[in-house]
Order: sequence, then C-alpha cells, then structure tokens
Amino acid sequence: MHTVETTHTTPAIEADVLVVGAGPGGYTAAFRAADLGLKVVLVDKGDALGGTCLNVGCIPSKALLHAAKVITEAEEMTPHGIKFVKPEIDLNELRKWKSDNVVDQLTGGLNQLAKQRSVHVIQGKGTFISSHEMRVQLHDMPSQIVRFDHAIIAVGSSPATFPNAPVDSRIMNSTDALAMKDISERLLVIGGGIIGLELGTVYDAFGSRVTVAERSPTLMKGSDKDVIRPLHRRMAKRFERIMVNTVVDKMIAMEDGVHVDFSGENTIQDAVFDRVLVAIGRKPNGHLIGAEHAGVFVDDKGYIPVDKCMRTNVPHIFAIGDVIGNPMLAHKATHQGKVAAEVIAGHAAAFVTTVIPSVAYTDPEIAWAGVTENEAKEHGIAIEVSSFPWAASGRAMSINRTEGVTKLIFDKYTNQLIGAAIVGANAGELITEAVLAIETATKAEALGQVIHPHPTLSETICFAAEMNLGTITDLYMKKQTKAA
Repeated sequence: MHTVETTHTTPAIEADVLVVGAGPGGYTAAFRAADLGLKVVLVDKGDALGGTCLNVGCIPSKALLHAAKVITEAEEMTPHGIKFVKPEIDLNELRKWKSDNVVDQLTGGLNQLAKQRSVHVIQGKGTFISSHEMRVQLHDMPSQIVRFDHAIIAVGSSPATFPNAPVDSRIMNSTDALAMKDISERLLVIGGGIIGLELGTVYDAFGSRVTVAERSPTLMKGSDKDVIRPLHRRMAKRFERIMVNTVVDKMIAMEDGVHVDFSGENTIQDAVFDRVLVAIGRKPNGHLIGAEHAGVFVDDKGYIPVDKCMRTNVPHIFAIGDVIGNPMLAHKATHQGKVAAEVIAGHAAAFVTTVIPSVAYTDPEIAWAGVTENEAKEHGIAIEVSSFPWAASGRAMSINRTEGVTKLIFDKYTNQLIGAAIVGANAGELITEAVLAIETATKAEALGQVIHPHPTLSETICFAAEMNLGTITDLYMKKQTKAA
C-alpha cells in the first residue's frame, strides 16, 4: 500500500479506497468496493449517510409530494359525488413522519449495510492534503488523516444562490423549504425547473398561494413544449400565477414580507410575499475539498472532468455524480459509483449508458428519456413522432386524469425508438419500459406487439407505437397506415 510520511498525533487510517461523500453515488461506490474485497473508508460531512438526496432532497420531497397528492385527489373527487371536509394539517406530525418514518429508517438501513461490509465511516469535512492523503475535520474532535491508494470523489452539489439576495430566513433554498417551518399564505418560487415546481406543488396543496417566476420561455427548460403543456395548464388553474420570460430584479426584506420587483414579460413592481423559494439550479462542490492539493483538475464552475471509467486527470483518483456534470441525478451517480469501484478492483468497467431517464414528480408527473424532439431538430436527426392522448385511455378516464400524453420518438429510417416522454399520473413508473426499449434499439413494431394488461396506463406506450405503425384501433387515424 502506498503511504506518505506525515506528522500527526492521531494515527493515520489506511485505506485501499477512500470515498468522499455518502450520497447515493458515494455509498454505492463504497459498498461495491467493499464487496470486491477492498478496505474502504467513507467520509461524509453530514450527520447521516445518504447525502442530499436521502436527507434533504429526493426522498423527503417525495414524502411531502405524496401527502400533497392525497389532499388534491380528495379535493378533486367533489364533482364526482365524494366530498371530504377540508383537511387539518398538523405540521409537527407531518415533519415527524417525514423524518422518523421515512428518512431515519433509510439512513439507519445504510448504517447497517456499512457495518455488514466493514466500511469505516468517518463523519467530518474532508480536505485533500496530497494525492494520497486527506485530512478530515471531525465534529468537535481533532482532525483525522486518511491515507489511501485510490479515492472516489462523490461530493455532489449545493443549491445555487440568488445574486445579491438579502439575508433573511424568509428567503429559502430547497433544504429550507423541505423543513416545512410553516405554510406561508403567499409563496414565490424563483425557477420553473423540477425542484421549484415539485415544492410549489407541495405548498399549493397545503394551502399556499403560489407564484412561479421563470426566466425562460417555458417551464422545465429543455423539455418539449407539448410535454410541458398539460402540466402548465393544470398548475395555472391551481397556482396564483405562473410567469415565464420573467426575471426577478430585486428582493427587499421588510417587516410585512419580501418585496419583489419583476421585469421581462411580466413587469411587476413591489409584489409582496411571505416567503420566497430560490430554486434556480445547483452548483457542483468540486472547489470545496482541496482537490488542487491532490493535483485533481477542477474547472471554474466546480466540475471535475472524468473519462468513461470515471478517472480524473490523476489516474488513481475518480469522481462520480453531480460533481462531474449534468444531469445531476441520483440514479446516474449510483451507476457511476459501481463503475469506479469495479475499475479500481481491476474489472473492465465503463460508464457507457445510452440514456438516463429524468422525472419531475409534479402533478402531473413528467418523465423523459433519450432524444427529445427539440434535440432532434437541433442536431438534424430525422424522426417520426407518435403521441397517444390519455383522453382515449380507459384507465386514465377511470382515475379522472385524462390530461396525460405518451410520446414516442422514432428514428425515421430505422424505426428504432430513440426518445420518449410521458406526462401524466405515475409517469415516473411508466418510463422504464421506454428506457429499456431505447437501450435495446427496439423498433415500433416490436413495441406494438408487446401485450400490455388492460386497462392500464402502461398500454399507452403500446398505443403510441401503434400510432406510428398506423395500426391503432383505439383512435381513428385517416390514411395513416404504413406500407408493409
């Protein structure tokens, strides 16, 4: 094992693999490396394993979104003969359920998995001091040196901050919003991306009057307009206001609330909100770990470039997840974590996945994978687009959610599926079939021949393929039949 002489009162810990960051990518990398027989040290600055995703991100937000869905579904049954009284929301009990019954159980499970694998977990802030050493500042204790043969950087990202925003507890990031300190009467969400719209969905269901300000022409920048349209329509009915092509120019914290000036398509002066959620994206944490002391290159934005084996410019140091670039998704990081661990163990592994699905757990949900229609146009890819409206789905009708659409994008010449998008209830659960079809270069004919159970939302994928083939019988398509 490679060692570096250092003077320190606390004996250094030796590791085959040091993993920095215990989010989904980090703990996956650590566990996989341990399973492959390597001695692993896992360092994380948080109080619990799981990182942002499990503790203050993906998981708790989905718990709150479920609670929001229960409320809105009850409300929307009123016109259909089932009436409920207005729900009483006990924030203390809701927070306790989110923390104790959801987050704590999962973090406890990770602790047990680490113990079973003999992964040495150190809680503290890690900083590289050489290419084979890291100093970890422990909580209220002397620092600890870790010497390693290999390292995997999995330090993730942090919420981007709003320029020149006043320091005030009423101006929140996503972590603050998930803490659910109260339900404000009027909430401004700056940013119409996934995080902002998910949390806007939660606060709307709980009783806030929500305004969204997005500087781009559409919500969820980069997604196809026809996919976003059903979500925009539904949110426009529930939210107080949705403003696209709109810039927040200034925020002033005053006693009666946060005063906000807007410009662009919506020029509004001195609008007052009880709370403001800043959801304008996330920034990588590459500059927070002293990577330069290990010789690891970090670009100006904080990203760490890697090759397909997850190696940085320093061959024995790897990086995965948010810190290496978009998309910033937990499921991307977990796959990359396994690749890094396997390469270190001497396996022939590489991250060569064709498509990474994305999901917005809004109401309705939006899920997409592969090539979008916008991307196809930008890159000159000849495509055929087939969309099946859920208004013709018996299952969608039976759950009163007919606003959905299943959209498939096929290569015009090979008829292989290269992209898909679904907007509607449980879209995140439905997209995986399309992901598999894209990965396996499945053609429209094969998708159309897969027998799906009826009535289900999943059969809308089959119906969309039949739209492409011209064999659909659940809708009438005049002169659309393809030649055999």
